[in-house]
Amino acid sequence: MDFSGKDKATYVQETFNSIAKRYDLMNTLMSFGLDKGWRRKAVRTVEAKSGMHMLDVCCGTGQLSIEIAGAIGASGKVTGLDFSENMLERAQENIYSSPFQSVITLMQGDAMQLPFPDNTFDGATVGWGLRNLPNLEQGVKEMYRVVKPGSMVVSLDMAKPTLPVFKQGYWFYFDKLVPWMGKIWAGKARAYQYLHDSAVEFPPQQELAQIFTRCGLVETRYQNLLGGVVAIVSGRKA
Repeated sequence: MDFSGKDKATYVQETFNSIAKRYDLMNTLMSFGLDKGWRRKAVRTVEAKSGMHMLDVCCGTGQLSIEIAGAIGASGKVTGLDFSENMLERAQENIYSSPFQSVITLMQGDAMQLPFPDNTFDGATVGWGLRNLPNLEQGVKEMYRVVKPGSMVVSLDMAKPTLPVFKQGYWFYFDKLVPWMGKIWAGKARAYQYLHDSAVEFPPQQELAQIFTRCGLVETRYQNLLGGVVAIVSGRKA
C-alpha cells in the first residue's frame, strides 16, 4: 500500500480528515443503506445494556456511538475516541442532532495507547477501524486492557467473502466502482482507493478471531454479514 512517503498513522489521519464531511453519505451509498443494521447487530454483540459505560474506539462520525447510546439509555455513558479532528467535529454535529448529547463524550486520542486505566469499561467496540491501525494486535490488546473482566470486545469491519462469482463481483465493485463513487460524491477517489487497499490487506474474519484469542480474549467468534462482505468479530475478557 502506498502511503506517499508517510507513516501509516499520519496517512490515515490525513485521509479521514479529508473525507469527514461526506463520510456518512458514502457509507450509506457503498453499503446500499445496510450499514445502520450492521451497527445495530454489533451493539447487540457487545451486550450493551442500560447504565453501562461503553468505549467506541475509532468512533469516526459517531454513528456507532449513537447506536450504543440508544441501548444503554440516559443512565449510561459512551466514550467515543478518534484521532481525526475532522471526523470528531462531524461526530459532534451528529450527536447534537440525536437525543444522546448527555450520554456521549468525544475525545481525540490514539487507539494504540488508550488514555484510560485498566478495567474501566463495560465493553468496547471498533467500527471499520482496526484495519487503519499501524499495529492491529496492539489495538486489540489495548481494548482488552481497558474493559472489565467479563466484558466484550467487538469489531465491525470489512471481511473476505468466499462464495465464487459473488466474491469476484464484490472485489470488482470495491476496486473499481467505490473509488469512482468517492470521486463523484466526495471528490476523493484516492481516499476511497485506500479503503479498498486496506480491506485487501486486512486479515480475513477467521484469522482476526484467532488474533483476538492471541490477545487474551475468550469465546472468540465471527459473524458474517451479507455473505462475508462485512463481519463482526468478538471476544470476551475472561
